[in-house]
Amino acid sequence: MLRPFRKIVQFSSSSKGAKITLIVWLVVVAILSAVAPGAKENAVSSQEASVRENQPSEIAEQIMEEHFPSDDGLPALLVFHREGKITDRDREKLTELSEWLASDERPNYISSALPYHQFPREIQNQMFSEDESTLLFNISIQPESDSDQTLAALDKIRDKVKEIGLDELQFEITGPAGISADTISLFRNADFVLMLATVVLIFILLILIYRSPLLALTPLVIAGIVYGVVDRILGLAGKNGWFTVDSSAISIMLVLLFAVLTDYSLFVFSRYREELKRKESKYDAMGEAIYHISEPIVFSGGTVFLAMLTLFTTIFQPYNHFAPVFSVAVIVILIAGLTLIPSIFALMGRKAFWPFVPTVEKRESKKEGLWSKISQLVKKRPAIMGGILLIILLIGAFNATSMKFSFNLLKSFPDDMPSRQGFELLEDHYPAGELAPVTVILKAASDIEVNDDWIKQVNELTDQLQQQEGVESVSPSLTAEMAQDPANLPRNFLADSQQVIKFQLILAENPYSVEALDTIQDLRDSSGKILKDSGFSPSDVELHYAGQTAKQLDVRTMNQRDMIVLFSLVTILLTVILGFQTKSVLMPILMMGTILLSYFASLGFSWWIFKYGLGYEAISYRLPVYTFVFMVALGIDYNIMLVSRIREEALQLPWKEAVAKGVSVTGGVISSAGLILAATFAVLMTQPLQELFLFGFTMALGILLDTFLIRGIFLPSILILTHGKDKKISGD
Repeated sequence: MLRPFRKIVQFSSSSKGAKITLIVWLVVVAILSAVAPGAKENAVSSQEASVRENQPSEIAEQIMEEHFPSDDGLPALLVFHREGKITDRDREKLTELSEWLASDERPNYISSALPYHQFPREIQNQMFSEDESTLLFNISIQPESDSDQTLAALDKIRDKVKEIGLDELQFEITGPAGISADTISLFRNADFVLMLATVVLIFILLILIYRSPLLALTPLVIAGIVYGVVDRILGLAGKNGWFTVDSSAISIMLVLLFAVLTDYSLFVFSRYREELKRKESKYDAMGEAIYHISEPIVFSGGTVFLAMLTLFTTIFQPYNHFAPVFSVAVIVILIAGLTLIPSIFALMGRKAFWPFVPTVEKRESKKEGLWSKISQLVKKRPAIMGGILLIILLIGAFNATSMKFSFNLLKSFPDDMPSRQGFELLEDHYPAGELAPVTVILKAASDIEVNDDWIKQVNELTDQLQQQEGVESVSPSLTAEMAQDPANLPRNFLADSQQVIKFQLILAENPYSVEALDTIQDLRDSSGKILKDSGFSPSDVELHYAGQTAKQLDVRTMNQRDMIVLFSLVTILLTVILGFQTKSVLMPILMMGTILLSYFASLGFSWWIFKYGLGYEAISYRLPVYTFVFMVALGIDYNIMLVSRIREEALQLPWKEAVAKGVSVTGGVISSAGLILAATFAVLMTQPLQELFLFGFTMALGILLDTFLIRGIFLPSILILTHGKDKKISGD
């Protein structure tokens, strides 16, 4: 199985092959840079939707678009607030702003605005909050406008607000358009800052750990070359529509690429340094080193690739659209690990380690480092060491069961972001359910005949909906006069198709709360009964629910489904791959078990810190999935590196000695690699998004836990206890 890969690394580490390999990589980068755009140029932001567009809320939206078509685009909510009450002078200026928004002088890309200036004072009063301190009215952005155009239009509105003297009020823009504009402002230079921070941090850590400028610089040069290839391939994919290139995936991919390539570089030059002490020829030394390292690189790259492929099985867009971006990146990273890394180090030879140049030693030096002492302790007391860590990890894993999740992504943005502040003003001054009303759609199989009986049925349906737990109100209510002439029906109540009507339902709870999601679920589950009790036949009519709450309920459902599928597939596939590597049945199960225990313990300890240390009541629902895919896939790297070396040593040493030797010789490089990987993910904590902060923190904590405790102590202890009588690791 490994023979083709070993032929590749044999060529790339030879005198002639190393030069050819490096030239080929540089030529590929040059050609792609000339003909292909960057990945970000055609990237998109994935929506909180299904890739199949078949979720209940999406079906409801499709019915809305078909039967109640509108030229309005993305809505923006303008929020004005004054401590106390908004004054009459404020009202005059608000009228002036409303007139401007309705005139030809309004900014481009604004399709419509609520005509506040045309309403009588009684209607205007209804737009204010109950304490008269806050006013909300909405505008719409043209459907074809992109994010930059939306941002420009909203900036002009802010300028006009200042110009007419409304800056005395607190003014915020929220809603979908406001959030979109704020997101652009927040992340305009985020990728450049992220790359710069990642590169600088890796360089500093490598200098501190290895005290060699060339060793610190070389992995970054390698990562830069590989990034040039990956970025342009993704750019071509986005330009030609081969697959969706997600902008968030690109940002996280950047961190993954630099971190994994640095890990592979550490694995290669750590073994290369060993071989340079045994062989005079730098190419022979690299040939021997990469022969042994190629196995863990192939298997670790393969497992990460399989983990990323499983994302294709998800139905939630943000998860599914990560799959192609990361799959392409991992393939290129794996190829680089087998070709570019060994070729560059082979060409550099001993000079790469300056000022600590390795020379050929007649006798193998035995230095008692930290990991040598730890390995001896594990060898002597495996039950005690393993038992203590098992208890600690189980405590963390148990704490993970108490995690609470938020489905309001706006809470993930910074506290001072205008769209978040605007939404929180609305929360404070308007009834909770009015923040995002639910649209209830009644779709009939045939044309609706408006008569007295139908009016009674509709009003009975309204009453039935309003009696449901968690529902505050339902409108409109119909009158008998409306049966005489359908033109008297409320505007946009009956569709032109004569087959669909819609209601507005106000929830009693915050539309993004768990209670609100449960209310919509209950309404869906009892739709048949509600229709029957209202006098409708469930076989002739259907009830659908649209709006933010219905959408977030579907997000919750998709997330639960994808978690089950992903966790199962990744666990099974990676266990099988580990079985191929170890040629064992028990060992891959033990290795995968330690990885899963490490993952759940990391979640549990992180949640404890988030809840009691940072005061978070809930965290993003996406966190478990993202951390699982990356933590498990990357954690396997160190598993494979350790077990591969133990298997190698077990060919010559008794089992306990082989485990101790494996821990001793790989402990330094694995701990260094883990420290750098954790630090690079921690860079995400600098991003202005709570979700990225939590993801970066959890990944960093999990990787450190995995590197120093699981791989260095817990797994070796278990291997000694379960394989104590084995002489080799060829099987169980």
